[in-house]
Amino acid sequence: MAKQVVILGVQGERTDAAVARYRELAAEMGNDAEIVFVDQAQSEEDVIAQCQDAVAIIPGGRALTTDMISKMPNLQLVQVTSAGTDWIDKPAVYELGVNVANNGGGNRVAVSEHTITLMVAAYRRLEHQLRTARAGKWLGEAVMPGSPEDYHTLEEKTVGIVGLGRIGQAVAKRLRGWDCELVYHDVIDIEPEVEEQLNVTKLPFDELLAVSDVVTLHVPLEPTTKGMMSTREFGLMKKTAMLINACRGPVVDEAALVQALRDGEIAGAGLDVLEQEPTPVDNPLFEFDNVIVTPHLASRAIESMYTSTEFAIANVSRVARGEDPTSIVLPV
Repeated sequence: MAKQVVILGVQGERTDAAVARYRELAAEMGNDAEIVFVDQAQSEEDVIAQCQDAVAIIPGGRALTTDMISKMPNLQLVQVTSAGTDWIDKPAVYELGVNVANNGGGNRVAVSEHTITLMVAAYRRLEHQLRTARAGKWLGEAVMPGSPEDYHTLEEKTVGIVGLGRIGQAVAKRLRGWDCELVYHDVIDIEPEVEEQLNVTKLPFDELLAVSDVVTLHVPLEPTTKGMMSTREFGLMKKTAMLINACRGPVVDEAALVQALRDGEIAGAGLDVLEQEPTPVDNPLFEFDNVIVTPHLASRAIESMYTSTEFAIANVSRVARGEDPTSIVLPV
């Protein structure tokens, strides 16, 4: 008998197309998963009632709560299609005997490419350049803030990668052709062959901050990483250094970042994520010519969607067959 896998979402053309794709992939894999769509716009009671037989759920957005999960007796896996699972109370969910899995790095290419885009944009003050062009000003130092020394290339710069997981490794791999020196910090031991392949050197966190020209963050948002970049950390960085954040906004103490920028503790930042999203239009970060902000769309690419969807179906299919899922995110 086919095991039920529920796709949670809001009824609409995009959701219908996504569900059709899930069913198509499941059929191609020839597994025993029965793909069922449940409209999360219904009441929680109705959603729970329709998920009683589900062994796995692929939630759309953040509509699935721990209380709801506790009332689904057959549930074994919550499979998200993003890298982040910070919105799930994983210790509580694991107490219920339910695993949580992310997208297995399905967005690593898009996010790593966007990360390097933010590096270049911050180093070349692209935000100011765009404002200047829209104002009809063209060429010449007269319309450039600061001095020529404020504009840099990545060549021969030291890039510090905080978190050498799937996305961090993808960033390192792509930067090999940019003639950068790569250092990293991670709480997990990375295999020596991976370090050699990527030509990266592990450093203690504080030393990485001190020597890096660019610090790029690729850690999950957990209690141990929330606010890991704050006043002390900015004080350790070079005054010429750039901060890049394409993981989760609360990893950075935003008030401390604003103060560091105002005090010249660091030279600028490239941010795809902020503490509050959507962020207020009067966020002081928008005032800086040396900061570029994008609206948490680093992973937005059709290739990411396809890869993450394929991974999700493959993983829930393992559960439907009675096998163990992969890419499990453990509680911290």
